[in-house]
Amino acid sequence: MPNESDSALTPRTDAGRATAEKGVVVLDGPDGVAVTMTADAADGTADSLRSAAKAARAQRDQTEKGLGSHGESGSEDPTE
Repeated sequence: MPNESDSALTPRTDAGRATAEKGVVVLDGPDGVAVTMTADAADGTADSLRSAAKAARAQRDQTEKGLGSHGESGSEDPTE
């Protein structure tokens, strides 16, 4: 059985699901995780997720090409 730190470092491959309910956005994630946010907060989260996904793909591609890891913090935007 994996310990908690192992599962925290293993990325999920299943996507969360967002729904609108009574004027707020509910994001349901794996393992029963749910977050409720305003529409503005959901827009900001969506933008942040898109940016982070783009950066993660660029980092993965660099690593796969043997160029090493760049921007390991995950906060680097490859468009800058």
